Amino acid sequence: MAKIDEHDFVKRIQNPQTKRRAFEEMVNVYSRQLYWQIHYMLQNHEDTDDVLQNTFIKAWKGIDTFKGDAALSTWLYRIAQNEALTFLKQRRQMTSIDDEDFVEQANFVADEYFDGDETQEMLMQAVSTLPAKQRQVFCMKYFEDKKYEEISCLVGTSVGALKASYHLAVEKITHFFHSKE
Repeated sequence: MAKIDEHDFVKRIQNPQTKRRAFEEMVNVYSRQLYWQIHYMLQNHEDTDDVLQNTFIKAWKGIDTFKGDAALSTWLYRIAQNEALTFLKQRRQMTSIDDEDFVEQANFVADEYFDGDETQEMLMQAVSTLPAKQRQVFCMKYFEDKKYEEISCLVGTSVGALKASYHLAVEKITHFFHSKE
């Protein structure tokens, strides 16, 4: 992907004459990256598509107030992460506690885009058992290979708290694997 000038992008998006076309370009540039960031959290293609659509709707509604304090990509990423967390919270409220783990673990296996082997399937099952915040941190660190400082900027949590969340997530995942032996 070619390097884009985000400052120019924002100016064109906030200009009423070029807003629609520039926003379409933004969607084309960031859709794939945001899709996978959301998918790591939700582990289901249909849910990911819904949350991605909601992300871009929120971005469209809020782009005129975007001040550029953070990069456009960071702003979009935060919207996507917040939408994914909101989705997970709503799904938990709708699912009974007894069925919750089964539903989350089964979602990604039923996903037609999942083509992992048995170990990957177990990892995804383990990740699905994590609380939303730990899942978020684990996915960004493990799957996306983000630095703690970058995650801190994206989620607004201290580096120390992120390290603790990641450590707890790894312990839970390790315990999950040992319980399956």
